[in-house]
Amino acid sequence: MPRPPAPSPARDPENSRARILAAAHAEFAQHGFDGARVDRIATQAGLNKRMLYHYFGNKDDLFCAVLEVNYSHKRDSERALNLEQDSATEAIRKLVTLTWNYYLDNPAFLSLLNSANLHQAKHLRQSAQVRQMRSPFIALIGSILDKGVREGVFRSGVDPAQLYITMAGLSYFYLSNQHTLSAIFGRSLMSPRARRERLDHMVDVVLSYLTCRPPTSD
Repeated sequence: MPRPPAPSPARDPENSRARILAAAHAEFAQHGFDGARVDRIATQAGLNKRMLYHYFGNKDDLFCAVLEVNYSHKRDSERALNLEQDSATEAIRKLVTLTWNYYLDNPAFLSLLNSANLHQAKHLRQSAQVRQMRSPFIALIGSILDKGVREGVFRSGVDPAQLYITMAGLSYFYLSNQHTLSAIFGRSLMSPRARRERLDHMVDVVLSYLTCRPPTSD
């Protein structure tokens, strides 16, 4: 029995958009924003450039859409932890662990971040979607910190945004500089043992900060 004809892009816009985004994700992650080529993205998506521009406007808009998808996926992974149900200490431990594992499992995300930063985040700044994702996430971290204060295990006055930047930075710097750091210290920083030790260290650093008393001024 002959197969029915495949739906045309015009009749299946969701599928077409998904194919474009998948191809663009791979292209931007491998070549950065400047090195990425719309021709290659269209070819990999199995569509023509006219259709790509129809759905995403231009290369800048497409890069912004790829960033939005990646940030949305990361936020979904964080929400799936249901951190509100855990003790404050366990919630922070899980959040540090997720951040580390997410970067390990999604190295393309780090490449996209590097490219976005080279352009001073101009694409993210124009994204209302990313701004909408930010506030609930920071509020979640703030609620965990407040719970820790109520439980008597965390210090008060910690800025949730600063805390998350620290957590992300502890993972990001290690992974984005793994080759130079391995060469400098003469050991593999990506062996299974090294990755376990790094995660344990990051959890200890963050929890030690949250549980210590702030210094008093003279």
